[in-house]
Amino acid sequence: MAELSLERVQAAARRLDGVAHRTPLVTSSELNSRCGGRVLVKAEMLQRAGSFKFRGAYNRLCQLSPAQRAKGVVAYSSGNHGAAVALAASVLGVPALIVVPETVSQAKLSAIEGYGGEVCRYNPANEHREHVATRLAEQRSMTLVPPFDDYDVMAGQGTLGLEIAEAADGSLDQVLVPVGGGGLAAGVATAITSLTGARVVGVEPAGANDTQQSIRAGHLVSIASAETVADGLRSTRPGELTFPINQALLSDVVTVEDAVIIEAMRFCFSRLKLAVEPSGAVALAAVLAGAVPTAGKTTAVVATGGNIHPADFTALVQPAPPGIPATL
Repeated sequence: MAELSLERVQAAARRLDGVAHRTPLVTSSELNSRCGGRVLVKAEMLQRAGSFKFRGAYNRLCQLSPAQRAKGVVAYSSGNHGAAVALAASVLGVPALIVVPETVSQAKLSAIEGYGGEVCRYNPANEHREHVATRLAEQRSMTLVPPFDDYDVMAGQGTLGLEIAEAADGSLDQVLVPVGGGGLAAGVATAITSLTGARVVGVEPAGANDTQQSIRAGHLVSIASAETVADGLRSTRPGELTFPINQALLSDVVTVEDAVIIEAMRFCFSRLKLAVEPSGAVALAAVLAGAVPTAGKTTAVVATGGNIHPADFTALVQPAPPGIPATL
């Protein structure tokens, strides 16, 4: 299978069965009341390695040949993909080298090392992570595992879309998905649009809206920089493989400001009892801010991960400073 399809996502689901967690859809009467509809939160922070990324990493690695497994894999990541690859590699007995920026969060670095991954740091000011990882893969004859621009990675991420469609049991109007490089959105959109009549909406931080700009322009657009508290969504250009899928399948791409992302983190913690990292809160932020219509609808939002240091989480969710509303 050369491209992404429902069949490819379903095949990934069979590989992940009994390995990945089937994460719950969480509801809240307070959230439903605010939004005037039914909101279902897909709690992927409860996934192995703390994010949806484990799905794609395991699906990719478990298809390596015996020779590829013996030589190992290289991944580049701001954190969650690296942790997911390290864990998947550990489960499968595969050596893993993870290329991370010097600015990687301590929580994500600790996770990578805790799962047995070897770490290589690079300076994002003068190095490109893809170049560093590609060079290392060539030097060591290891297999490169991209964070999103790979059909098997996308198919693995899309399995959570299968779970949403099944759990919603025919009552689903829309699914909101965070967009960084676009792999999750592409996988989920493939599953949801194939199985339901629901629309899929991408959500980006306002300071990192490369996919929104690209879709509006009709071609790939690179932005100068990605400035947002959501460190996992700081992409400056959509993927070559993910973009045409998202261009075809996403109904819309909306953006949210950092202050609203942080408020969504507060809401998750106080009302849903879920600790979500900034990148994981953007889809819920779009619902809380009214960026998409929710009245009278059933809306699923993907909360993608919860890998954040307790001190950083506490600093972000402290009571809002003057000028920022405590509730939306």
